[in-house]
Amino acid sequence: MPNGIAYLMLLIWPFACLVLFRTQSVERAIVWSILGGYLLLPPLAEFNLPLVPAMDKVSIPSLSVLAILVFATAHKVNLLPEGRIARILVFLLVFSAIPTVLTNREPILFEVLSNADPILFLIDALPGQSVRDIGSVLIGQILTIVPFLVARQFLSTETGLKELLLALMIGAIAYSVPSFVEIRVSPQMNVWVYGFFQHSFEQTIRAGGYRPIVFLPHGLWLALFVCNGAMAAAALARVWPKLSRWKAVLWVVYLMLFLLACKSAASIAYGMLLVPLIYFAPRRWLILLATLFALIAVTYPMLRNVGVIPTDAIVAKVAEVNPNRAQSLGYRFDNEEQLLDRAAVKPAFGWSGWGRSLVRDSESGEILTIPDGRWIIVFGSFGWLGYIAEFGLLSLPLLLLGVYALRNRQAELSPYIGAVALILGITLMDMLLNATLTAFTWLTAGAILGYAERLNPRRAHVPRYALRNRPIMDREKRAESQSLL
Repeated sequence: MPNGIAYLMLLIWPFACLVLFRTQSVERAIVWSILGGYLLLPPLAEFNLPLVPAMDKVSIPSLSVLAILVFATAHKVNLLPEGRIARILVFLLVFSAIPTVLTNREPILFEVLSNADPILFLIDALPGQSVRDIGSVLIGQILTIVPFLVARQFLSTETGLKELLLALMIGAIAYSVPSFVEIRVSPQMNVWVYGFFQHSFEQTIRAGGYRPIVFLPHGLWLALFVCNGAMAAAALARVWPKLSRWKAVLWVVYLMLFLLACKSAASIAYGMLLVPLIYFAPRRWLILLATLFALIAVTYPMLRNVGVIPTDAIVAKVAEVNPNRAQSLGYRFDNEEQLLDRAAVKPAFGWSGWGRSLVRDSESGEILTIPDGRWIIVFGSFGWLGYIAEFGLLSLPLLLLGVYALRNRQAELSPYIGAVALILGITLMDMLLNATLTAFTWLTAGAILGYAERLNPRRAHVPRYALRNRPIMDREKRAESQSLL
């Protein structure tokens, strides 16, 4: 159970966000409000209020940023994307929850044998959704994409893209301190600070030691974050002045060593492949590679649904290299098959929440499958409509950017956009294996979409907001100065 410190941190985070907006540029305030909440706030702890979604480390930072921008700054907030496709996907993502709720109003019943009386059967159930749940689900979907919409407007400039990379690098470096403590003594930070352990302790034991988790949901999440931090450091090192570039390169090396210590095979492979590419390859290559990753991430679930992916052959090939990894991959594929069969019962709008999309024992209600990839979770919960909306919205920025890079080979591009695009692309690829979608992923996707919109020749290349890099709540000060004049 979370202790009082956990709930206190959730309560004070909106005020921490307010301080950031008052003291920092709007780009930096947005980035650190979202990323800081992800890194520092307690996992699993939440406030459950009636008729609204749970307020936790994801929703509280998003709601805080939106409220501060709308009510406490001089910036004009214009959240809707310019493109028709992006707008349609936004509305689909939000309002697809309505048919999902309305088609899941029936409870799912189980007959459970009583421990006290072996003859007595008790009726247990997963509750059905009600009309009252629509509002809560809609608000939850809106809060989910707030980082995406905010980043599209405020982080699509070169300053915003640089702040994203800088935050990833600094955040990964700072997170290395508690992580190395956990690697040495076992993952205990969340227990020491917030009073509970957030996952299965057995899954932190790897290769005769431990992989860190700190305040994140799982060690895989931390490893992917460190990989993204190393990629960001490589991008920044590439543009640093030559006389001081060696310092940035040292940070890249340090983060790669940190990544190795995280003991996550997939993230280590990502880093080994992509960090050198970011430092040496032309930025158009990075954009096109990110676009390829987006295409794979979007099409794989579709091909998986129709049974085109040769899963047995893939497992056999992996077994030739690493039998243990092949066993894990085969277990994932088996789970996906069962979950796809379950999702096929309600393919259009899904089973909604509360674990209704999971495969359970028909008598005891015991969960028999564990969903790993984000795509299977979305597909099972919200069906084809929700899957197309979410993965389409995350992939669209990369597709637009890739098309522009192909059509305009001589156009000048930001020195940061290639790395930011590749960070999003590899996260989409990882979401085929793990549910590693975070608010920062949405932030990255929104910034890329805004940048792609700025490349449109019909638009002026100017910021979408008038008062750039100016602290908030200065209306009164400006009024006083004008009156003195």
